[in-house]
Amino acid sequence: MEYVLAAILGFAGGTVAGLLGVGGGILFVPALTIFLDLSQLHAESTSLLAIVPVAIVGAWRQNRYGNVRLRDGIVIGVLSPVGVLLGVLISNSVPERALELGFAALLVVVAVQLTRRAWATPAGTTTPTTTDR
Repeated sequence: MEYVLAAILGFAGGTVAGLLGVGGGILFVPALTIFLDLSQLHAESTSLLAIVPVAIVGAWRQNRYGNVRLRDGIVIGVLSPVGVLLGVLISNSVPERALELGFAALLVVVAVQLTRRAWATPAGTTTPTTTDR
């Protein structure tokens, strides 16, 4: 039953994140901690593992559209294990509360960015000024 709930949460989180234009982990990590009672470390690790197949499919599809810069992708792919190792070392050495607060800060930053984007004037349009009236 736990796996079914995790799959439902992943599907729902991915769908909503796609509609909002944010990474699914922003929604998936809190869902795992709240609904499946995972620790912050386990929720973040699970979310990162779930990214792998999505990234592979996404890169494959975007490459077909000509949107992938292969050289940049290779550089990122080669350097990513170093970042992962550093992240693992840090996340295993800091208290759980620090991970929770850090993730909460990330959520606030994302919320502010989404709000600013929602209130921004769409590109190509102008707002009326007093001289335009």
